Amino acid sequence: MVLAAIALFLASFRASEKPQYHNSGELKQFQELSDSLPDSFNGLFATSGACVNCHGSDPDGIASVTPFGEDVNVVDSWRSSMMANSAKDPYWQAKMRQEMMTNPGHAEDIGNFCTKCHAPLGRHAMEYTGVESYTFEHLLTDTAGMDGVSCVACHQQTTENLGNENSGNLHFADEQVAYGPFESPLVSPMALNSGYEPVYSEHIKDAGICASCHTLVTGTVDLDGNSTGETFVEQATYHEWLNSSYGEDDLNVTCQSCHMPSLGNKQPIILAAGYDTPPRAPFAEHEFAGANKLMLEIMKDNRDTLDISATEADYDATIAATLEMLQQQSLDMELIEVSRDEQMIAFDVELENRAGHKFPSGYPARRLFVQTTVYDDLANTVIWQSGEWDEDFYLLDEDENFEPHYDLITNEDQVQIYEMVMADVNGDPTTVLERADDYLKDNRLVPLGFTTEHEVYDTTLVVGDALVDIDFNQDELGFQGTGGDNIHYQVDMSANPELAIRVEVKIYYQSIPPKWTEELFAWDDPLINHFESMYETADKTPVLIEESSFISTYVNVEEELIEIPSVFVNAFGQLSYSVPNGGTLTLYNLGGKLVHQEKYLLLNSSLELQLSSGVYVTIIETDDGQFIDKVYIP
Repeated sequence: MVLAAIALFLASFRASEKPQYHNSGELKQFQELSDSLPDSFNGLFATSGACVNCHGSDPDGIASVTPFGEDVNVVDSWRSSMMANSAKDPYWQAKMRQEMMTNPGHAEDIGNFCTKCHAPLGRHAMEYTGVESYTFEHLLTDTAGMDGVSCVACHQQTTENLGNENSGNLHFADEQVAYGPFESPLVSPMALNSGYEPVYSEHIKDAGICASCHTLVTGTVDLDGNSTGETFVEQATYHEWLNSSYGEDDLNVTCQSCHMPSLGNKQPIILAAGYDTPPRAPFAEHEFAGANKLMLEIMKDNRDTLDISATEADYDATIAATLEMLQQQSLDMELIEVSRDEQMIAFDVELENRAGHKFPSGYPARRLFVQTTVYDDLANTVIWQSGEWDEDFYLLDEDENFEPHYDLITNEDQVQIYEMVMADVNGDPTTVLERADDYLKDNRLVPLGFTTEHEVYDTTLVVGDALVDIDFNQDELGFQGTGGDNIHYQVDMSANPELAIRVEVKIYYQSIPPKWTEELFAWDDPLINHFESMYETADKTPVLIEESSFISTYVNVEEELIEIPSVFVNAFGQLSYSVPNGGTLTLYNLGGKLVHQEKYLLLNSSLELQLSSGVYVTIIETDDGQFIDKVYIP
């Protein structure tokens, strides 16, 4: 009955509407272009091959082409993305196999769980068609599942509980509809070619479309594979966006705004090849640029082995967009020389997160690190360095478990790494997702507007020493939401007090650090071995995000120095101060409330105040000026 109805439906359009500028032979040529993509229907979803006729490359250069002649068809942009190849991703497949071999009794559940997002067309059709289980082995032979996050994985999603789901609990329309952003869509081209009816709906532009798969909560098991009854938030990119100035209650810069940007002045665009459809705008690019340059390059180099339809040119475009995202839209850095004397040079590295979520975000392997090098500027030789790597891309002197968050760095074996570190039930670091029980560290740079008071903070925690770093996501008065961090460096110069030096700071990104492959490659399995062979031949050089430098010289001359007042906490937990010439002390809490004010301070004394734990802002006014600082009461 359903097939008969569809046939009648299509026949009615064939009788009333015909292609406007392509003949039947040309349309047949379009059909042949879809051979590299699967064209099937599994009872709930059509695969990407059903869309390529109209939304792929137009040989006549009419549809999906900008006014400047650039081909921007969505199929070729999508086919080389991490989204398109989410089920073919060899790292994901290897990690799935590791998780299954770690707890063999959970293999079926792991397959059912992880394929919700990585193979949505296969996994969700399973429930619709009444299949009991969708195992990993099932996926490997399922055309729809291997189509990854294909077209209708987004365009067939409904508004049901949009933005309030997690862990791949997606909701799809039962009928063949494709929701789109343009009002009054022309139905016949899509209906004739795919059996789908285009339907206008604003929700396709809502960040909630991305929410369920980019908020992942896993169940925790102990080292014997027994469930603890607890859960772990493995990633919460959507919630990080909610807890930001970009979120829906503020600027409403959605996921699509950055990862599917409008073409700007390169539009309007004719959408459907072979039909006289009106040009449309705004047209969203479908490159889905993110940050995983390494995996894109591995896929590009192994396209045939992985059965990926994208060309080298497709991948080059996606990799270029990814680099632009990383280097132009993710992070700002300012390098500031603070002071220099015969003993030490002090400088600050100020970072500001420009992403709409934590940076890095998503899968917990991803991390940023800061490489800082002090050179003899004349000889161009290194005299001090933090954050260098060896030939296998391990960071030198990195702590075996994990490097803590630093506010002040004074030694070469201290390196600032922005990352999330998972712990198992024994409190030991783990890379096995099912064993993740708690966080040992999460100092990833938070987005602009992020606060610890937000309703989703419980899924977007800051963990470890970053919590007591008074300039991590805080301004000078202690107000949260800067989305940045300030790293203070003090480098000993006593051996070379008058040396002209050059300070260089570089920020690097790693999507798969070697620490994350150690445990994986210890397993002997065809899929793991397959990925290992690809990984070992890949260029794993960390991606440079930002860099800056300055040259510093010091001449030892006699000069009158101003003694700076200071406030600190003494051994008795009291506020103590040193004010050379006396003055006025004013004390505020983080909320800006006046806590204490005292005039005509003694030169050195303590305040017997009953202060609760927290950060306080101190302002001392003397004849030499106003001095602002912060103190932390434990």
